[in-house]
Amino acid sequence: MNTYILCFQEIDRSRFMIAGGKAANLGELSGIKGIQVPEFFCVTTEAYKKITGNNQELNSLLDELARLKAEERENIRQISAKIRMAIERIPISTDIAEEIAGYLTKFGEKEAFAVRSSATAEDLPTASFAGQQDTYLNIIGKTAILQHISKCWASLFTERAVIYRLQTGFDHRKVHLSVVVQKMVFPHAAGILFTADPVTSNRKISSIDASFGLGEAIVSGIVNTDLYKVCNSKVIDKKISTKKLAIYASKDGGTKEQEIEPEKQNKQALTDEQILQLEYIGRKIEEHFGHPQDIEWCLVDDTFYIVQSRPITTLYPVPEANDQENHVYISVGHQQMMTDPMKPLGLSLWQLTAFRPMFKAGGRLFVDIASNLASPTGRKTIIDVMGQHDPLIKDALIAITERGDFIKLLPNDKEELNSIKSSTGKSSADIHAQIKNDPTIVSDLIKRYQTSIKELKDNIQTRSGPDLFDFILEDGQQSKKTLFDPQNRSAIMASVDASTWINENMKKWLDEKNAADTLSQSAPNNITSEMGLELLDLADVIRPHRDVINYLQHVKDDNFLDDLVKFDGGQETRDAIYAYLNKYGMRCAGEIDITKTRWSEKPLTLVSMILSNIKNFEPGAGKRKFEQGRQKALKKEQELLDRLKQLPDGEQKARETKQMISLLRNFAGYREYPKYGIINRYFVYKQALLKEAEQLVQANVIHEKEDIYYLTFEELREVVRTNKPDYQIISKRKEEHKLFEKLTPPRVITSDGEIITGTYKREDLPAGAIAGLAVSSGVIEGRARVILNMEDADLEAGDILVTSFTDPSWTPLFVSIKGLVTEVGGLMTHGAVIAREYGLPAVVGVENATKLIKDGQRIRVNGTDGYVEIL
Repeated sequence: MNTYILCFQEIDRSRFMIAGGKAANLGELSGIKGIQVPEFFCVTTEAYKKITGNNQELNSLLDELARLKAEERENIRQISAKIRMAIERIPISTDIAEEIAGYLTKFGEKEAFAVRSSATAEDLPTASFAGQQDTYLNIIGKTAILQHISKCWASLFTERAVIYRLQTGFDHRKVHLSVVVQKMVFPHAAGILFTADPVTSNRKISSIDASFGLGEAIVSGIVNTDLYKVCNSKVIDKKISTKKLAIYASKDGGTKEQEIEPEKQNKQALTDEQILQLEYIGRKIEEHFGHPQDIEWCLVDDTFYIVQSRPITTLYPVPEANDQENHVYISVGHQQMMTDPMKPLGLSLWQLTAFRPMFKAGGRLFVDIASNLASPTGRKTIIDVMGQHDPLIKDALIAITERGDFIKLLPNDKEELNSIKSSTGKSSADIHAQIKNDPTIVSDLIKRYQTSIKELKDNIQTRSGPDLFDFILEDGQQSKKTLFDPQNRSAIMASVDASTWINENMKKWLDEKNAADTLSQSAPNNITSEMGLELLDLADVIRPHRDVINYLQHVKDDNFLDDLVKFDGGQETRDAIYAYLNKYGMRCAGEIDITKTRWSEKPLTLVSMILSNIKNFEPGAGKRKFEQGRQKALKKEQELLDRLKQLPDGEQKARETKQMISLLRNFAGYREYPKYGIINRYFVYKQALLKEAEQLVQANVIHEKEDIYYLTFEELREVVRTNKPDYQIISKRKEEHKLFEKLTPPRVITSDGEIITGTYKREDLPAGAIAGLAVSSGVIEGRARVILNMEDADLEAGDILVTSFTDPSWTPLFVSIKGLVTEVGGLMTHGAVIAREYGLPAVVGVENATKLIKDGQRIRVNGTDGYVEIL
């Protein structure tokens, strides 16, 4: 039997596909004790399918619509208008019309209804589709109701609904519409309640918009609303607006705008008692659905009626600590230059190498620093250290500690950040006490890494099954010990401390800003900057061979290396590319996630960069660039020492500075090596795990080897042991990952879900300039190239790279550019370190740079004072 009509008592979330999102949620709400929902019945999606299913005109129009892209607005407008007219012309079949008439007899003849769309792609946890279909209020009489049901069906193809579906990847034919016919209530006030603050995302604060009359006035934007904020049954903020208009029901059906009498315009739409009552209702609904809600309400006499509730889909998930304490989480991705979501295998493996517990949320990792902020020393240290990583994190932490309501200072002062110290204010004697200024320390540490990787590659060959997982765990622990070995950490910090000392003292003694930037150029042993220069050398190998270049310009897949040998110079080219991949092939964009595709797995990634180098550079450019940087650094050193000698105590100042410059240059390059070591190990692990995955595919245990990316390390070990994967989990995580890709991770989020944002407090900027952090000195003008994906890079000499973030894999692009602007970063993050190495003016931490700056615009980057101007 076809189900064309359902009464509200028959509907809950399980009837979603037949009732649509709105009706399913309303049915669910009507079953919650103490929640008032106006009576309704639902004309189901089965009725919509019957009416529209075999209509030839409609089907051919839907075919046309399916071929369009979201940008083709005019075509969408024309075709969707034709579809709406076609649907409204289809008569409602007698059996459905009679069933509707039967339900209407349960109400009075003059009863008014709201006729509301309820789509199967609506009010979802991942996409709200809010306001995409139409609602009609105060509809009276059977004929008018039938007519407006057709209008609701047609509203599935409003221009805005079609574009939204195209943007969110929903198939027009797979989205169906039911219609809610709901008894009309005539409120004296109405509005919207968010059970989490939509501005700060704080889950403990409810936010209420309220105005007089029907809520339609708020939705259509014709009225200013009161705004009330409530936390733990206390009204904590109120903004009372002047409310000049309201929408009320007309006597004969429909609605009308009406002016509010002057004495009422500035009155609160809700009393404080009603505000608290509404907060209580909201928390009850939120508890039932298990997720913060966006709720539409009406107040009739003293009763609140709920006419809609849907999940708030824009909130960033809160890292789970499973306790009632206050936590402050900082983003690991903003420090590691990878703010994209990671897959479960990547997350769990990165956690293995972490030196403190990490918390997952939205496919990203966070570290809880509440205990550091609770101690005076810990607070100062973490804020200083974060200032070097990312000033916007530092500013956010200052904001939350200054409030004093979330993190209280403890009297004892024992807790510190695992002995990480800020570099600010250290004397040269302090710095020398930490490490001997001996360049052989670096070469010994590098040799140790190389030996360790070679042993790992040899030893892992013999491991398989659960034994492989034990081996990786053990190796990961050993690797972690090496990373936090005192000598290794001192070597990493030596150049950071020396750089800070030089910048502080040159500013104080010579009024010279960021002197260490030039002194860092072409420092030895920098595995990441060498990667860019060696790609220039690779271009030199290929440059003489025209046939090889022509072939590379047309390659489309990763098997291109096999056919290279057919060409003159092809064998030499192939050997050179393999040598490069042998050294750097484990790198890729977002490399901290083991599941990301490495250059060795997709060598095609390198081809456009190689061709760009052949086009933009003369032979020998790699060695020339390095030597030019080295000479600049030597010249700057001599200039500083000469100027210092003219000062009181000049000889002493010059001697101290020379020692610090020597320390900086001896250790600056090494800072990039430990990450290279970790990523090297990861690739060895990945190859071994994929070998296990291939065996699972062959044994028909899993469908494809990439399915293992959606399991944690421990879950994968269990699948290898039992041969029993849980495909419900794998499918669910694939869907979650798509959702996580749409989320923007916060730098700082609290356990209340509040996102704390930092700002640059700057008075010294030219008009219209965009503030950021100066990380590599100099001023440069050029064409902005806004590039979000490294593989799309088409750079010419003199371009300025504008992107979200750069990790080491972006380095080969740095040889082609003249300046760098990123949204994420700090003084010691990858882009900044390499920009200084190459002598590129750079500004990082520029909020929304990729949106504010358009590709192709001419811009000026001031890497000395930290701002960008659009020219």
